[in-house]
Amino acid sequence: MTMPATDHRLFLLVPFLAINPAIAQQTNPSLAGCARVTDAAQRLACYDQLAGVIAVPTSSAPTSTAASATSTAAAAGAAPVPAAVDASPETMRDFSLADHWELDQEHKRGVFNFSPHHANYLMLTRTAHPNNEPYRPFRRIADLTSDLAHSELVFQLGFKMKLVESAFDKPVDLWFGYTQNSFWQAGNHEASSPFRETNYQPELMAVTPLHFSVLGMNARFLNLGLVHQSNGQTSTLSRSWNRVYAQVGLERAGWTVLGRVWKRLNEAAASDDNRDIVDYMGRGDVVVTYRSNGNDYSALLRRNFSTDRGAFQLSWAFPLAGHIKGYTHVFSGYGQSLIDYNYYQNTVGIGLLGTF
Repeated sequence: MTMPATDHRLFLLVPFLAINPAIAQQTNPSLAGCARVTDAAQRLACYDQLAGVIAVPTSSAPTSTAASATSTAAAAGAAPVPAAVDASPETMRDFSLADHWELDQEHKRGVFNFSPHHANYLMLTRTAHPNNEPYRPFRRIADLTSDLAHSELVFQLGFKMKLVESAFDKPVDLWFGYTQNSFWQAGNHEASSPFRETNYQPELMAVTPLHFSVLGMNARFLNLGLVHQSNGQTSTLSRSWNRVYAQVGLERAGWTVLGRVWKRLNEAAASDDNRDIVDYMGRGDVVVTYRSNGNDYSALLRRNFSTDRGAFQLSWAFPLAGHIKGYTHVFSGYGQSLIDYNYYQNTVGIGLLGTF
């Protein structure tokens, strides 16, 4: 195929312009010639000249590459080049309630996909006064004389999965969630390093978006849920309860507030292992979180004002590497685990948290 005369001349100029970028800026450059200029500043000036744009003097305030490319494309009559998006790991992991619950169309990911629910962590904790009483009858049977260790490993794992999207053609998604929290006496070798307690928590949730302001914050979702929590034990170690709850999520400028109230579903007296659990665990909780520069600062408050009992927890998650953060918390009150629902504890912990 015969090359057109104009293209042939440009083709011959390309190697010359690539070798001498300064000449490329002084002549009428081609797009290919500009692309071959190795110096970034000269390459931008070449593009500007190609588009007929007068370059900004070097003494002026610096212009970003994205802004220069956008102005060049606009002057050439082409579609503007979108500004570059910060794709750093921390930016990509910025938390929003809309993304967490897939509230808007742009966040929808379909059904039967696993996603994070409550925090997933592994940490070493230290408790001031372990709750030995529930285990004493069983330790006597096993001829164990030592009490529980003050230190243990605690981990929590869980997920949520959307079962139905836009149920009944309404903006309501149905979710299933599961959380498991285990307390492991890893250093208590005399007692064979037992798992002191494991709590299992499956739940069903109906989530719908909200669009109004309250207390200066944006209401983002309403969650109506049914949750079961038990420790899978028998006899005097058995603990369980069922609740229905309503939760509202608020959000603004790095702040997130989750407020929840619940009603326990009563059980038959003969099978109720902890009939006074509401006296200690209360009728709701509030979680306030502030996120900044990869750090998450959270406070949980749970209280029954009738009995003046409850708990609070302060936690801090900080960046380490990739999807792993450092994690530390302080807990004081009742109900850190089900077996301890009526036992007051002060606990500190430090470990790792996953942000998958």
